[in-house]
Amino acid sequence: MDLVLEAADRHLLTPYVYPAGWPEGEPCRQLLSLFVITNLGALALYLLFGTLSYYFIFDHELKKHPQFLENQVSREIAYALRSLPWISVPTVALFFAEVRGYSKLYDNIEDSPYGWSGVFLSMLSFLFFTDMGIYWIHRGLHHKLFYKRFHKPHHLWKIATPFASHAFHPVDGFMQSLPYHIYPFLFPLHKVTYLGLYIFVNVWTISIHDGDYRVPRLLRHVINGSAHHTDHHLYFDYNYGQYFTLWDKIGGSYKSPTSFEGKGPHDYLRKLREK
Repeated sequence: MDLVLEAADRHLLTPYVYPAGWPEGEPCRQLLSLFVITNLGALALYLLFGTLSYYFIFDHELKKHPQFLENQVSREIAYALRSLPWISVPTVALFFAEVRGYSKLYDNIEDSPYGWSGVFLSMLSFLFFTDMGIYWIHRGLHHKLFYKRFHKPHHLWKIATPFASHAFHPVDGFMQSLPYHIYPFLFPLHKVTYLGLYIFVNVWTISIHDGDYRVPRLLRHVINGSAHHTDHHLYFDYNYGQYFTLWDKIGGSYKSPTSFEGKGPHDYLRKLREK
């Protein structure tokens, strides 16, 4: 995040916003800047990619499903917009620790002992590490001690749209993002790679709520896509994973998506039309 902060300071904040006597490295200034940047960035990613997905990928026929709520899209957006600023508070604290040099993020490829291969390996390990972390956190949020208070709001949307992707209770949203932020404190990661992965995970979160169940046949039971996550919303105790089905299979919570078996939401709508 320090790359974004440096760019914001150079091109906007230092010349046009902050008083000349307020140093760029001053902690209070950094915290304030990070809070604004994080909120604007999260809002831009959510609204931009959510809108693109909603209008160009999401099948609007799903809005005719009996479990699609009245005014659901506006309710999803309103819930997300209320939650994002609160989710950003602990997130900013972790970004601040990164900016102050406490993480293992590095600037140059030469700083990695493994060069470019280290960059590619870190991308893979990031995906597998965060998938594992999110699986167990997500599954834990379904425990009766936490579900009703923190995770149930996200399960209001049985037939989700891309705008449901960030419609979490703030505690739920932050907890499921925590593995992304923990990784660079444990493992070396190139700063640009981290920024790219951060954007990717937000887009992926939108994609698994987009109602587009198409996955290459060979990867249907490997990639945790929209079909798997739709069944999670519908049937509750299955498919907790984020990118892969690995941990669901290990944890005994894997369910083959109903849409792959002719029993999904689109099939239900087709049968309603035939009647």
